[in-house]
Formats: sequence, C-alpha cells, structure tokens
Amino acid sequence: MTIGDITPKKERKSRRSKHVVDDTAPLLPKRQDEDAGYDEFNGASFTGAVFNLSTTVVGAGIMALPATMKVLGLILGIAMIIFMAFLTDASIEFLLRFSRAGKTTSYGSLMGDAFGKYGRIFLQICVLVNNIGVLIVYMIIIAYDGLLVLEGDVLSGTSSSGVHHAGVLEGWFGEHWWNGRTFVLIVTTLGIFSPLACFKRIDSLRFTSALSVALAVVFLVITVGIAIIKLISGTIMMPRLLPDVTDLTSFWRLFTVVPVLVTAYICHYNVHSIDNELEDSTQIKPVVRTALALCSTVYIMTSFFGFLLFGDSTLDDVLANFDTDLGIPYGSLLNDAVRVSYAAHLMLVFPIVFYPLRLNMDGLLFPSARPLALSNMRFAFTTVGLITLIFLGANFIPSIWDAFQFTGATAAVCLGFIFPAAVTLRDRHSIATKKDKILAIFMIVLAVFSNVVAVYSDAYAMFKKNSVTEPTA
Repeated sequence: MTIGDITPKKERKSRRSKHVVDDTAPLLPKRQDEDAGYDEFNGASFTGAVFNLSTTVVGAGIMALPATMKVLGLILGIAMIIFMAFLTDASIEFLLRFSRAGKTTSYGSLMGDAFGKYGRIFLQICVLVNNIGVLIVYMIIIAYDGLLVLEGDVLSGTSSSGVHHAGVLEGWFGEHWWNGRTFVLIVTTLGIFSPLACFKRIDSLRFTSALSVALAVVFLVITVGIAIIKLISGTIMMPRLLPDVTDLTSFWRLFTVVPVLVTAYICHYNVHSIDNELEDSTQIKPVVRTALALCSTVYIMTSFFGFLLFGDSTLDDVLANFDTDLGIPYGSLLNDAVRVSYAAHLMLVFPIVFYPLRLNMDGLLFPSARPLALSNMRFAFTTVGLITLIFLGANFIPSIWDAFQFTGATAAVCLGFIFPAAVTLRDRHSIATKKDKILAIFMIVLAVFSNVVAVYSDAYAMFKKNSVTEPTA
C-alpha cells in the first residue's frame, strides 16, 4: 500500500498480510508474509520510526558542524543549520508526494517512474557511492587513522611523522597486539557491525537507534557542561558571531561548509523504508518533522557549545579537540568519555546506513528478483560482500574532512536535493505547483553552485598546501 491509498481504517491498521513486490525497487516487502516464515509484524511505531530516521541523520557529520561555525560565525552558522533543515523537509515532502501520486514504494522506483530505468539505476549508484563512503569514514573514525588533525584513532591510536599518538585503549591498557588498529577493526566488524547488519526489517534497529541518539546526547551534555564551567571561570570568551571575510579567498571559503551541512542532513534513502513499515503510513510526515526538529536541536547545541568551548582553535573534526588539555579537573577522563561514547554512537549508526546500501546493491544487481528478505542466500552474500568492501576501503582514506566534502559534493547532494527537485520539475503526474518548481530550481542551483565552489576551494587549498610543503631546490 502506498502513502496515497485510500483504505478503511481497520485495513490500514492491519497491513501485515499484504505482500508488495516491486521488481524495480530494491526494498523489502511492506510487511513480512507469515507464510514466508517470518514472525508476525504489526507495523512500526511512531517513536521507533523517529529514532531510526534521527539516527540516519545524526552520523559523523555532527563532529564537523562546530568547524562550520568557525567559518560562518554563530549567527550565520546556526541560521544555515535551520535553513538546511527546512530545505531537507521540503525535499522529503517532494519525495513523499510524488511517491503517493505514482504509487511507488521506494526512492528507486520513484526515480524509475520519473526518468525510467536509467533514472532508477543512477539513484542506486548514488546510494552506493554515498553510503559506502560514509560507512568507510565511520570505520576510519572508530578504529583507524581518520582524524585529520588529531593524528590518532579513537580507539587504537596511530603513528605520524615518527611520533606515536595513543588511542583510548592504548592509553588505558598500554601497547598490546590486541589494541592495535587492525585487530580493533576486525573485532568491531565481526562483533558489532556484522550482527547488526543481519536484520531484515529496519524497525528491528529501533532500540539500537534510540541508544545511538542517547550517546550523541551524552557527547552534547559533556560538551555543554565543560563549556559552562569554563565560561563561569572566565577562561573562554564569547566566540565570533559573524564570518571573518577579509578578501575574496575568505569569501569563497564560506561555501565550503555547504557540503558538510548537506551531508549532515541526508536521510532520504531511508524515508521510504521507514514509511513502508509504519503501522499508519499517514504518520510519515510527522515522523520526518519530529526527527528533523530533534536533529536540528542537537546540531545547533553541539555547534554553539563546541565553538564556544574551543573558539578559533576548533578543528575540522571537533573530536580532535578532545585530545588536548581541557584545563579542568578530570579533563582526561572527560576526553575519554567523549571519544568512547562517540565511537559507540557510530557503531550503532552503521547498521541504519548499511540497510539501504544493501537493498540498493541488490536492486542494482538483481532488479527483477523477488524481494531480498525472501532470499537468504542473496541476503547473506550481499551483506558479506559489502561489509568486506567497506572493511578494505577503510584502509585507504586518511582524512575525514576530505571524505565528507567529497561525498557531500557528489552523491549526497544528488540524493538530498537534486533528485527530489528533478522529480518535481519532471512532474510526470502534473501535481507540482509553480511554487514547487521555483523551490526545485532553487535547490538545484544552490546544490550545484555551492559544491562546484567547494570542490574548487578544496582543490586550491590542497594545491597550495602541497606547494608550501615541497622542498626547495
């Protein structure tokens, strides 16, 4: 049943026996068929859906947001966070409305309805590029050399320029073979990622998603507490409110934060999956808005207090700042608490991002096959293959900042804004208003312009850095 189906209330409340197979959509059936051997499922709750969507949103991007305040200043930075939340809500509303009109049950089938087979394939490729990139970054942060300035792993530590930087485990227990990077990554993959990736319903992740959000709040509470203590003691000053624009280069640099903001709000690839499992599909819009409101609150407070705490010393990944002396009692303990809670948070975000990755990979490889949930062999091989690919990829991306700007400037922007806007402008079912089309054009222009500038700025900065570090003859 699609969002727009008009059915009696009793039928809407009991859709578990209805089996939907969309050969063009890499999504699970809306309800698991009892005859197929699955437990009875009465539909996902509102709260579980909010936690799952919120966890999709609040990933690693939260740690890059305080750095955007350093570029934009508090006023413009917070305004941009709020603006991107409203723009994300509008883009998701486009997806839901045109899915209802076309009776489609997935993002892929919506693109197929609007642009045909190649539109669906392009969408699936973008989900693969974006989600594989994001999950590789998660592994890097947790147990490999992923912190650009910190030069140390969250858990295991690393060596750079001949100087060893201890991770949390090494700091606690000393240097051993079992707290080295490779072993930590293997244990995390086999002991946490793999089991959580085996669920066939996204609603099964609601409890881990709730815990993931709680761990993000733990980081926020610690940051707020430290900032208030240091503010009362007079050891920190009020941060800059407006951007510091002194020349053309600093002006162009303002646009480089847009990919980070776009990446922070990407959740579009999970909206249909969550909607398909809702007990009452009319709740999907309140679910989306509640999740966006929750995430925006966390983002604003993290950005404000993170920038307040570290000021112009805020690093590209604020987690790196928690490897320094905080100048308060028990500062080392609080540093470890922040890093461990954040690593645990990302471990629980992993399966919610992996879920649509597996579905779209299966849909790309087997577009006419029966739903993935009904084929244990396909499900197992796809899961193992993707986790192996992500595990190997985590060994080759050294910079979290560069990784986020890359995904934000390409696939993530397509998923979040360009594709929903393109579907609206295509308007295959003639339901778009003039206002919708104007907003859609604005989304595309903003996304393309901002990311072209961001890619140019990043390339220029890397070229300039390399030219400075090259030895002279």
